[in-house]
Amino acid sequence: ERSEYIKQHSALFWYTPQDCKKNISDSLLVETILNYGTWEDCKELLQVLTPQRVAQVFFSVSERQKGNYYPEIYNLFAHALRKYA
Repeated sequence: ERSEYIKQHSALFWYTPQDCKKNISDSLLVETILNYGTWEDCKELLQVLTPQRVAQVFFSVSERQKGNYYPEIYNLFAHALRKYA
């Protein structure tokens, strides 16, 4: 479940007050997990949100938001999500 997943990865959202973590957007969730999570975290994210939803969120970012991803991370997931989602 999404809320349990966020709770398990709470340390990655250290800057978000505890009572606001339940309101984390899919966009912030995907960006944070892909940038700072482990490979296992990323695989779990695909199970929690579905590959199609992760791809939808990932590819819908504006050019400015795209800059929030590390270039290597953006490149890797752009290729992977185009192929598998």
